[in-house]
Amino acid sequence: MAEEKREGFFSESQHKVIAAGLTVLALVVLLGAIYGLFLLLQIFVGTFSDVLMPLAIAGVLAMLLRPVVGLFEDKLKFGRVTSIIALYVLIVLFVAGFLWMALPPLIDQAVQLIKAFPKISQDASAYLQDRFPSLVETIKQQIGQAKYDEYMNDLAGSVKNFLAASMSSLGKAAERILALFGTVAAYAVIPVYLFFLLDSHRNYGTDLKKELSFLGKEWREDIVFLAQQFVDILVAFFRGQIVIGMILAVFLATGFSLIGLQFGLLLGVIIGLLNIVPYLGTIIGVTVVLPLAYFQEGGGFGLIGLCVAVFVAGQLFSDYFLTPRIMGKQTGMNPMLIIFSIFFWGTALGGILGMILAIPLTAFFLVFWRLAKQKYLPRLTMPGQETTEKPA
Repeated sequence: MAEEKREGFFSESQHKVIAAGLTVLALVVLLGAIYGLFLLLQIFVGTFSDVLMPLAIAGVLAMLLRPVVGLFEDKLKFGRVTSIIALYVLIVLFVAGFLWMALPPLIDQAVQLIKAFPKISQDASAYLQDRFPSLVETIKQQIGQAKYDEYMNDLAGSVKNFLAASMSSLGKAAERILALFGTVAAYAVIPVYLFFLLDSHRNYGTDLKKELSFLGKEWREDIVFLAQQFVDILVAFFRGQIVIGMILAVFLATGFSLIGLQFGLLLGVIIGLLNIVPYLGTIIGVTVVLPLAYFQEGGGFGLIGLCVAVFVAGQLFSDYFLTPRIMGKQTGMNPMLIIFSIFFWGTALGGILGMILAIPLTAFFLVFWRLAKQKYLPRLTMPGQETTEKPA
């Protein structure tokens, strides 16, 4: 009788254990596949970065500048090619004005910073020995006096040594020149890519629907919706962040110069433009500016406080005034998620390209998750409860 009541080889509790084990195994396989995909993507991007980066830059610039071309066509009644040429003329005039007005003082400050670096390093070393003798002594005991002196000398003369090393190997000069020529040639093609992208009249949403005609209507519409969302996020992000980065560069350069920070113009411009990737410029800038503010002639904790005030004012100005007015709430991401995504995608895609695309990629996956949660996951857990509404 006991054998007749058994519905299978395994009991109900054993079935649950096996189901749980298979679920965990499937999850591990899925995570492993995702990890392998990221590794392949990282290798691919790293190998073909000089090919992909110019195309990516041209694509982003085309999305940003297309409204300007449309404005020339609508308001000035130019043709498409004439509008693109007029845009190129404006860009050349802007770059020429920048090179004439801003570049000389920036180069001058860059040269002064390179010359001052050894002295700043020596002052930092002397400060550590004076204020933290026990720490310095412990380090010396661990690595030895000779090794410690060698490290300090290397630090003090790092820029000089780098320049000397770059000039010492004349045998590789031709190889370096060819590599530099290849890189310049790869990026010099950006205006060509940009011209053809701006001249294109294709509707990529319609083209994508035609290419995906083999899929069902529902799947096809969702894929086109996600693609359009990604493009919208990409355009809004870069258009907004470039404007924000330029305004912040002027704000920080002015602030640092007014409080008397050496190289303030150069550092402000660099930090502001680095904030095109949110918070990246501020994170890097704090680690560079504060030591410089302390060790420069006439510096100290007072100047550090003023620099911190400029950083805080700039970040508040960016987060609470510029971003809401220029970008709105396009990404819907909080600062912690933004910082995490920058480092995550920077690691996943192997460098600066991943950091630049971090916010659009993360925002896209948030949209994808909302769509899946509203429309597809209920089908797996509660059949009949799914919704056809697109996520906001």
